[in-house]
Amino acid sequence: MNHTYLDNLTKISKDIKNASLKSGDNIKLVLVSKTQKKDSIEKIYKLGYKCFGENYLQEAKDKIQSLNSYDIEWHFIGRIQSNKIKDIVKLFDWIQTVSSKKHIEMIDRFAGEFKKIINVCVQINIDGEKSKAGLNLNQVDDFIGVSKDYSNIKIRGIMAIPSKANAIDKKEQSYELLSEKFTELRDKFMNFDTLSLGMSNDYKLALAHNANLIRIGTLVFGAREK
Repeated sequence: MNHTYLDNLTKISKDIKNASLKSGDNIKLVLVSKTQKKDSIEKIYKLGYKCFGENYLQEAKDKIQSLNSYDIEWHFIGRIQSNKIKDIVKLFDWIQTVSSKKHIEMIDRFAGEFKKIINVCVQINIDGEKSKAGLNLNQVDDFIGVSKDYSNIKIRGIMAIPSKANAIDKKEQSYELLSEKFTELRDKFMNFDTLSLGMSNDYKLALAHNANLIRIGTLVFGAREK
């Protein structure tokens, strides 16, 4: 992490502030810290950023435990595996990648055991990519409808990762569909307030389509080591 990335963080924050003024929403920046060391997270935290996202439980576990004296809000943004749900619920405040009834039932049960409320986003596979998890848009209402009454979770919104091709070519249809669905669901369900959309390569496109939670990694932390 060098000054270029800190400059990028300042620019992203400015873009978020401008989008917030236009939309009236309080837009949240989640910094994706997978593959990053504790020290890098600590430096960003001390600049006033308190929301971090992790994709892999095993990697996240040590970081979260070693930084537990800080009031960090941790978001799980990776693919969910049933045998890891208990630990995910224990460690994280948000789970953004839920698209299975079995998983949401397990999340609710373990959250009850830990006496905590978990914030959940329902993942949508907006472009029907086989490599990605998530529901189709037409499945979302029913899924939320049967999940909203669990006592240990809050269905906070929807999350999606549009295809890289759409982001690069600035094809807006997927973003428009997500924005429309978010507006519709926000009016329909209590506590529903989050459109988690946009990463380093498309966050401006996402902000232009009412995203109020964006997930940025590479632009701040630099390219990940392979």
